[in-house]
Amino acid sequence: MSDLLPPEFTHRTVDADGVRINVRTAGDGPPLLLLHGYPQTHMIWHHVAPQLTATHTVVLTDLRGYGDSAKPASDQWHLPYSKRAMARDQLLVMRELGFERFAVAGHDRGGRVAHRLALDHPQAVSALAVLDIVPTRHVFRHADADFGRGYYHWFFLIAGNGIPEHLIGKDPDFWIRARVGSRHQGGTPFSPGALDEYVRCFSDPAAIHASCEDYRAAASIDLVHDDEDADAGRRVQVPLLALWGESSFVGHHYDVETVWREYATEVQGEALPCDHYLPEEAPSGTTERLRSFLSGVQDRA
Repeated sequence: MSDLLPPEFTHRTVDADGVRINVRTAGDGPPLLLLHGYPQTHMIWHHVAPQLTATHTVVLTDLRGYGDSAKPASDQWHLPYSKRAMARDQLLVMRELGFERFAVAGHDRGGRVAHRLALDHPQAVSALAVLDIVPTRHVFRHADADFGRGYYHWFFLIAGNGIPEHLIGKDPDFWIRARVGSRHQGGTPFSPGALDEYVRCFSDPAAIHASCEDYRAAASIDLVHDDEDADAGRRVQVPLLALWGESSFVGHHYDVETVWREYATEVQGEALPCDHYLPEEAPSGTTERLRSFLSGVQDRA
């Protein structure tokens, strides 16, 4: 196992109602939960998290199904990998750590979990940052040929009959390195130790299956939950920061800040000079924007 985080990040496993969640914590101050995306683990934050510990108690977790967290069995509706279930894990982790209210920032899949967390548990979330995403509901409602080419993995990973599990399982090392390499343009290079860690975790067939279930949920039960919120007029009520890569598909194909204004009451946004993996490609800019955003939210509290 590669560990790129400094030794002050302590490790523990939290039981979130029967689901073991891998957790790292360090720092002092208001709590900040950082969530990773696909196909990574909490290690995506290894540049950013240590810089935030001077002002925040930083909590890093592996989402259920990823990293060293549990990979519970799924069902025909993919409910165990709905963003609602994954968000509840994170709520329970933060409560176990003694935090009833906290800020959350999520990249990629972690951003979708963070979005659901803010909708389902508004009393617990003080501020929300989403990195290089627009809402899942918007994505599917506006999917076109460009999206199919740029985000083909969304459709590959939801295929049935074990097809993606079988093919990825034949060479997970190739899949991980090819996948992240295709969405990286310039900026800070990926740390070899981080890539090794992603490959280690994805070499577990249970992780491959769980991550496919995450995407299957996004294309089914998550949309049901999202439509219910839209029909009821529920939006994110806390300050929301959207960051995206100016070279990323998201940056090229969406008016990111405008889209998020349809889903949240108070939005600010900015593009960073990178592609998809902001915490690894543009760690300094990501850290600065998060720190400034969170400081502004705290000043208003």
